[in-house]
Amino acid sequence: MKKLILSIVVLALAIAFTSCREVEEKAEDAGTALEKAAGEAGDAIDGAANAAGEAVDDMANAAGEAVNKAGDALKDGAENAVDKAGDAVKDSADDATKKVKDLTKDN
Repeated sequence: MKKLILSIVVLALAIAFTSCREVEEKAEDAGTALEKAAGEAGDAIDGAANAAGEAVDDMANAAGEAVNKAGDALKDGAENAVDKAGDAVKDSADDATKKVKDLTKDN
C-alpha cells in the first residue's frame, strides 16, 4: 500500500513538473512573440514617420515650385505690361506726330 501511495505521489509530482515545464516554455514562446511583435510595430512606426516626413518634404517642394512659378508669371506679366504700355505710348506719339504734320500741311 505504501508503494502504491508513493508511486501515485511520484507520478503526480512528475506530471506537475512536466506541466510546469510546459507552462514555462509557453511563457517563453509568448515573450518571444511579444518581443517580435513590438519590434515589427516599431519598424512600422518608423516607416510611417519616414513616409510622413517625405510627404511633408514633397509638399514643401511643391509649394516652393508654385511660388516660383507665380513669381515668374508676375514677372512675365509685368514685362508684357511694360511692353504694351511702351507700344501704346509709341502709337500715341506716332498718331500725334501725324496729326501735327497734317495740321501744318494745311496751313
